[in-house]
Amino acid sequence: MGNICRSPTAEGVFRKLVASRGLSERVHIDSAGTHGYHIGGSPDSRAAASALKRGYDLSCLKARKVEAQDFRVFDYLLAMDLENLGYLKALRPSEAKAEARLFMEFSRRFSEREVPDPYYGGTQGFERVLDMVEDAAEGFLEHLLKNNLEL
Repeated sequence: MGNICRSPTAEGVFRKLVASRGLSERVHIDSAGTHGYHIGGSPDSRAAASALKRGYDLSCLKARKVEAQDFRVFDYLLAMDLENLGYLKALRPSEAKAEARLFMEFSRRFSEREVPDPYYGGTQGFERVLDMVEDAAEGFLEHLLKNNLEL
């Protein structure tokens, strides 16, 4: 939503995962929010601290708002919850190539469809987000490797 908690966490996790497979030059990754609350701002300090404990550096990320052009640049726009997915689907231009989907569709261990927003909670919420995002990121990369021969 604001691109300071869940999305930058997912970007940091996925960047590291992609790099570990030697695919950084072939996979373009960026996070964005559906609302412009924090444009240009850094990730939430609690998200950054929790991520850093697991080896993910979010310090270079800056919040931005998703644009219609993103549907032409990227193959996938992944939402953390149904509200944001609805926003993405409404914004999607008719000629767009990108799919808008829920990130948790790629999870292998969690039954939840949505990544909960940890903003108003404590540290355990950010840890839960990391658990979910790590799992879905691995599933998403496997999906890309199976379905995109260009990788």
